[in-house]
Amino acid sequence: MKRLVRKAVIPVAGLGTRFLPATKAMPKEMLTLVDKPLIQYTVEEAVASGIEEIILITGEGTEPIVQHFARKPALERELRRRGKAAEARLVERLGRLARVRTVRQAEPLGLGHAVGCARRLVGREPFAVLLPDDLIDAAVPCTKQLLEVHAACGGSVIATQRVEGPSIENYGVMAVAPAAATRAKWRNRLFRVRDLVEKPKLARAPSPWIVVGRYILEPEVFDFIAGTRPGRGGEIQLTDALRRAARERAVHALAFGGVRHDAGDKLGFLRATLYYARKHPELGPAFRDALRSLKL
Repeated sequence: MKRLVRKAVIPVAGLGTRFLPATKAMPKEMLTLVDKPLIQYTVEEAVASGIEEIILITGEGTEPIVQHFARKPALERELRRRGKAAEARLVERLGRLARVRTVRQAEPLGLGHAVGCARRLVGREPFAVLLPDDLIDAAVPCTKQLLEVHAACGGSVIATQRVEGPSIENYGVMAVAPAAATRAKWRNRLFRVRDLVEKPKLARAPSPWIVVGRYILEPEVFDFIAGTRPGRGGEIQLTDALRRAARERAVHALAFGGVRHDAGDKLGFLRATLYYARKHPELGPAFRDALRSLKL
């Protein structure tokens, strides 16, 4: 019997060194795209996909992330007193968006280690993992797309995207084989994962299909993480744990529908800012006019 996915793990304990000095005193996940921090886009995707509980893997200096989703009754009352009802509703909605729990990662020892920190809170049930660096704009949330595959096929499911050229060296890369698609919409987009490699050289990449920061994982992955030795960069890589899982369990990859932005580096963050600013329901038209008026 397939089990419902109720919990999502979101690691936020990274140091954010690519964005220094902005991230010296502020978590990278609180960097703002137009009027929302990265972490809010991620949590909203999880909630829109039916997730009931958010587990944040925190580290030093991540308290602002937790506070962002906490209730602020005094602020809500003050905003209403000043006649700012819309702003008060925004603050209230954030405090009610999801049940948020936290677990501390004492040291940033890699993504695999971060996910492993959630073992006690997740328990023996499948769970989602979302990485805030990956922003995915889709009519059907990316996490929900993966959940549909999980419900139909079982096992773990990884989001994937085709990448060509040297930039593939920045990602985990999968060796894949076509999977029997139980639904027509997955034809040519659903794969069985045979192997995974963390950030291979272009010549050694097993395929053009990269690991994107959305996963549905079976609880057995915690055993694979516990048995994974530090790999690239001296860190415990989630890719290495999933490589072991793929040898013993069904692991699928779905080429998701939607527009992805890698907000984990400055150029990607700037591209994402332009994309979401142009789509903003209030600012979009004026922002597009402003872009046309620039003489670059």
